[in-house]
Amino acid sequence: MPRYFTLEQAERNLPEVERLLRDALYQKAEAQKAHDELEAQTQRIRMSGGVRVDHAKLLDMRSRRDACSSALQKALEGIMELGAQVKDLDIGLIDFLTVFDGREVCLCWKLGESRIAFWHSMEDGFRGRKPIDDAFRAGHRGDHQH
Repeated sequence: MPRYFTLEQAERNLPEVERLLRDALYQKAEAQKAHDELEAQTQRIRMSGGVRVDHAKLLDMRSRRDACSSALQKALEGIMELGAQVKDLDIGLIDFLTVFDGREVCLCWKLGESRIAFWHSMEDGFRGRKPIDDAFRAGHRGDHQH
């Protein structure tokens, strides 16, 4: 069953979500860097006919890539455990489910924004973001259960 948030509940979770999101982005970048280094090294080995292979170096690169990938997965799982949804990791886009006017909508936050100031319908997504205003606050019940 999905978890619904009031605006206040979502904002209380925001510092931890942001910490985990920043960690996920760092781990993703580090995993990509290790992957690229591994690919370049493998290409060099192919070009040289496999004459000089530094197995320890290759093992270290693989190990770094795998550790970063694992840490990335752990950070994403942490965000999900808090009830938030990662919509676009690359731009740091997060949604929290809530209820407005009797329908399921999303409180929408993007990395770099100081607070949750937007919402959107399930159909419209990020492109349909609308500012959280008094009308939204009046018709908003995040603790709604189906």
